[in-house]
Amino acid sequence: MSSTVAEAAVQPTSGSASYEVVLVTYHSRQQLEGLLDNVRDDQRMVVVDNASGADGVRDLLRSFESGRWIDGKNVGFARAANLGARSSSAEYIVFANPDSRPTPEVWQSLIDDLAANPQLGSVAASTINSAGQIEVGVGGWEPTLSRSWINAVGLHRLWPTAGVYAQPRKGEDISLEWLTGACLAVRRDQFIDLGGFDERYFVYNEDMAFGRTLRDAGLTQRLRTDLLVPHATGGSGGGGLKMPQQRGASMAMYLIDHNNGLAAWGMRAAFVSGMIPRIAVSLLKGRKTIARQHVAYIKGILTKRSPYQR
Repeated sequence: MSSTVAEAAVQPTSGSASYEVVLVTYHSRQQLEGLLDNVRDDQRMVVVDNASGADGVRDLLRSFESGRWIDGKNVGFARAANLGARSSSAEYIVFANPDSRPTPEVWQSLIDDLAANPQLGSVAASTINSAGQIEVGVGGWEPTLSRSWINAVGLHRLWPTAGVYAQPRKGEDISLEWLTGACLAVRRDQFIDLGGFDERYFVYNEDMAFGRTLRDAGLTQRLRTDLLVPHATGGSGGGGLKMPQQRGASMAMYLIDHNNGLAAWGMRAAFVSGMIPRIAVSLLKGRKTIARQHVAYIKGILTKRSPYQR
């Protein structure tokens, strides 16, 4: 077994494995250690490190004979994920979050789905929270004025398929218009031919945009609600107020990119309105940090300003 990990150039690597796992990290060593605990040492994977080696994630790959490391240079998730896919020669790619806990059996099931259905453009496992429930936002539907306001006023709790973000039940067969990239499998060549993740979005909403791309190409998407992957939400990416602001900024950019000005403003107003009662509840419960995060999200929605980009 090799004891060195060479920095990969942006050229396809050779190999006969049917799929390669792409992991984008940013100060995520502890989370990545947990993921790798469940992975065989012959697993083919590439880590695109947006922290440029600052926290030593490169060292974690030394015991993996097919592990590769690429310096992501803090280009954001979408560009880093695309970089990992372009550098691979595998037939299939599985994108995984470092704070998720999939198994190789889950990854192989996703690949088997793609191999069995040429019309399937992507397939994802369902991430679950610490309570064992499928998380909100494992996928969802294209934002519209009605869906955005349904989310804002909480009516999605009564009509679970009427909002923007899905939270399906275990084993539920549900039709979605986009899937999260936390544990997502695609055909490598098809993914690249379609442009990959939209690099206009530093992080967040690149999954929503890719869902739109697949629909435009006449391809389907599938969420496997029988494949459950534990996930520590917010366990990577820097934390604090930057990520909530970035989430808001990316949503604002997406709405503007794909809607006329009036509709985009109406949807942005809906997402802002939905946060205001959350801020009030958080303050009443003494959760000032949560309240500040909600305020940061609103700042992102209103200004479109990324805290990571200058």
